[in-house]
Amino acid sequence: MLRYYSFGPGANSLKPMLALYEKELEFEHKLLNPAKFEHHSDWYKAINPRGQVPALEDNGRIITESTVICEYLEDAHPTAVKLRPADPYDVAQMRIWTKWVDEYFCWCVSTIGWERHVSKMVKSLSDAEFEDVVKKIPVPEQQVKWRRARDGFPKDLLDEEMRKIAVSVRKLDDHLADNEWLAGGVYSLADICNFSIANGMQFGFAELVNTQDTPHLMRWIEQINERPNVKRVFANVPREF
Repeated sequence: MLRYYSFGPGANSLKPMLALYEKELEFEHKLLNPAKFEHHSDWYKAINPRGQVPALEDNGRIITESTVICEYLEDAHPTAVKLRPADPYDVAQMRIWTKWVDEYFCWCVSTIGWERHVSKMVKSLSDAEFEDVVKKIPVPEQQVKWRRARDGFPKDLLDEEMRKIAVSVRKLDDHLADNEWLAGGVYSLADICNFSIANGMQFGFAELVNTQDTPHLMRWIEQINERPNVKRVFANVPREF
């Protein structure tokens, strides 16, 4: 029995969700409410001691880290649908893209998301309420991020993250100008992991992602959104609480 813990169809939570739906695997979906800080509750930290989503439970075994979960599903639950290319070189290219999104693209988009959205979850709390929230966060670096979300991220940091986002969308658009998919000529985890971060940027970062400046990236985003199992994800799972 597969049990998947997530915040819903966005960012890192979306990656394994797309893999689960594309492979049409049966699973129980446990949605956590970030506004209630459920991921920092004792019951969830017993599942993932880092207090972060997503997490996958497979017959009592816990797998964390979104891209690792995607790879695990390919290895432990093979299906007719393959989300990795067949050629080892192309698999390597796929992993270069998933490494890049995890180490670069995701982080700059995440910081802006925290500034725009996550900060609203804590700014209304009293100092005592906020400190109670922070003390339940098991990762020191995340405690720092929550404090920055409450106080406001430094402008120079936000400017640098926006510069990195511009570099990222240009990198994707340039590659997709000559390639239908990111690696090996097939829809793969490279596409799933990058789409999970890029999807919606045509609205939240419209000055950077649009049909005039990034037509190839827009084509790719729209193409993935038209996949039947991707549509099922967004139809079946709440986008937000």
